[in-house]
Amino acid sequence: MMEERVVLVDENDSVIGTMPKMEAQEKAVLHRAISVFIFNTKGEWLLQRRALHKYHSTGLWSNTACTHPRPGESYLEAAHRRLEEEMGMKCDLKDLFNFIYKEKLDNELTEHELDHVFIGYSDEIPNFNADEVCDYKYISYHDLTKDIHDHPDKYTYWFKHVIENVQQHLQ
Repeated sequence: MMEERVVLVDENDSVIGTMPKMEAQEKAVLHRAISVFIFNTKGEWLLQRRALHKYHSTGLWSNTACTHPRPGESYLEAAHRRLEEEMGMKCDLKDLFNFIYKEKLDNELTEHELDHVFIGYSDEIPNFNADEVCDYKYISYHDLTKDIHDHPDKYTYWFKHVIENVQQHLQ
């Protein structure tokens, strides 16, 4: 299997090269990422619980899908690919905004990402990939923010960091 590479960028999203994903996370080098948020017609957020064997953030609840664009792949192409790979879903996606964050994770890794956030709407029932996801749920924004307040250790850092901004863009 070919080693997964991430696209390295500066703060203006200018490409400066590529690097193996694990090396980029060990060295905390800024690289491209995408996060997908799907909502149903009730306005509920579709969350996934990361598989129990993932190399970081194991078993934590997070946004519907996320990944790193491959070299030569657009942000939108990566978002569609990963939504289908992780959740077995297809729908129209809109690029909402982007942000940069840096956070030390478990396993001595650091995510330092320029993350493009995409949203979509679907009532499709996920057919999730058990290699990536171990559970999913739909939840209202009110119940979600209450649960994050009561149990912050059950959620990924990047998800907790961005949900308020996503909600503001929805209003």
